[in-house]
Amino acid sequence: MSENQNLLAEQRRALILDEVRRHGGARVNELTRKLKVSDMTVRRDLDALARLGVVEKVHGGAVPIAEASTHEPGFEAKSGMELSAKEDIARAAAPLAVPGSAIALSGGTTTHALAQHLVDVPGLTVVTNSMRIADVFHSARRAADAASEGAGGRERSFGAATVVLTGGVRTPSDALVGPVADAAIRSLHFDVLFLGVHGVSAEAGLSTPNLAEAETNRHFLRSARRVVVVADHTKWGKVGLSSFAALSEVDVLVTDAGLPRAAREEMAEHLRELVLAGA
Repeated sequence: MSENQNLLAEQRRALILDEVRRHGGARVNELTRKLKVSDMTVRRDLDALARLGVVEKVHGGAVPIAEASTHEPGFEAKSGMELSAKEDIARAAAPLAVPGSAIALSGGTTTHALAQHLVDVPGLTVVTNSMRIADVFHSARRAADAASEGAGGRERSFGAATVVLTGGVRTPSDALVGPVADAAIRSLHFDVLFLGVHGVSAEAGLSTPNLAEAETNRHFLRSARRVVVVADHTKWGKVGLSSFAALSEVDVLVTDAGLPRAAREEMAEHLRELVLAGA
C-alpha cells in the first residue's frame, strides 16, 4: 500500500512541477482543481519540491527556480526527482549491455538506476567514475559470494562484473572528474558508454555546469564505440555552462514518455535513434 502511495505522490509532484515550469508558476487552488486533491496535499507536495530546490513557494502557490548555467544540484537532490521515469529508462537501456562486453557508466542518478538493472548481466567489465555505481556492483558481488558460501561453495559468482573505478576529484553530483579520471579513461576502450547528462538541447547538444566534468565526458565519448545517453524529459531544453558533445555524436538517446511531442520531433532531426521508455 505504501509503495502505491509513494508512486502517486511522485506522479503528482511531477505534474505540479511541469505545471509550474510551463506556466511560470501555479496557484494552490488551481492545482487542487486540476489534480482533484485537497489543498493540504498540494501544499505538502510544494513543500517537498521546495526542499528539492526546484520550486520556490510564494503566497498562494509556487514559482520555478531559474537555474544558472553553473548550478549543479547534488546527487541526493536529483535522486528524489523523476523516479518512475528513471526506472523506465533504466529498464529500456539495460538490454543494450551485451553479456561479456566492456561498458562505461558515467556518474549520475539515471545511470545509478541503470546499474541496478545490470548486476545480473554476466561477464561485464564496468568502467565508471561514480563510487555509488561501483558500490552497486560490489554489493551485488558480496551478496552473490555470501549466497555461494551458504550453498557450501558449490556455486560461484562467475557472472559478477569486473569494476574499474577511475578515481579523480568528486563533483557535487558525486562524479569523479579531472586529470586522474581523464588519464584512466584515455587508456581504455568500451563497447558501450551509458552517459547521464545535465542538459540536452538541439543547439547546445549535451552540456554540464561543471567544466572538469565536461572534459571527462569528452574522454568517455572518445573511448566508446557506441554512445547511449540516458536522460529523463526534464533534461530537454536545459543548457549547462559547458557543452561537450553534439546530438549527432549520440547513437541512442533513451528518455521517457513525458517528453513533449514537439521535443520528440526536434530531437529526431538530430539523433540516430530515440527510445521512449514507458510509452
